[in-house]
Amino acid sequence: MGSPPRREGGLPPGQRLQRGWPVTHYGPVPRFRPERWEFRVFGATADGDKTCWNHEGFSGLPYATVIADFHCVTKFSMLGVEWGGVAASTLAKLAPPADDVTHVMVWAEYGFSANLRIEDFLDDKSVFATHKGGEPLTAEHGFPVRLIVPRLYAWKGPKWVRGVEYMTADRRGFWEERGYHNVGEAWREQRYSYQEQPGDGPEL
Repeated sequence: MGSPPRREGGLPPGQRLQRGWPVTHYGPVPRFRPERWEFRVFGATADGDKTCWNHEGFSGLPYATVIADFHCVTKFSMLGVEWGGVAASTLAKLAPPADDVTHVMVWAEYGFSANLRIEDFLDDKSVFATHKGGEPLTAEHGFPVRLIVPRLYAWKGPKWVRGVEYMTADRRGFWEERGYHNVGEAWREQRYSYQEQPGDGPEL
């Protein structure tokens, strides 16, 4: 089955409206060290090389603002949130994937990872967010940068992102290896791996 049309302005199945923004994450909040921070795009790149930015360079990339919903697999949703940062599509233009790339792995602090289909990564509302509501993210919510992919559950958008790996075949990320759905579309309520259909992802 193909994906249904993307919907906005309402609650996906099983979700409830959340007024605030709860802090949910696994493990400690990393300490930000700007002098050591680097964002890498690597793997199956168009030119076979990797592209890196330090924090100053990443902060100087074109800034985009999107209004998009946020759906956590723990069943809360925030609607119509303003996110600011670097659009994933902009990053892909600056560091293009090879023609045969089908998926990306988004890498974060402590080796945390989340896999995405390339079409979800390149969605026009996918953004490496540095701001919410015009204010910088807090450390607990992912400062200096977290990925927002509104059509998917929020675990697909890691906090404290440090890089993107282009892949020519799918590979499960951290939570996908631990029982969460490999695709994670909120409107199809793809929460857990037992719900997967043939073609949704690699075998566990």
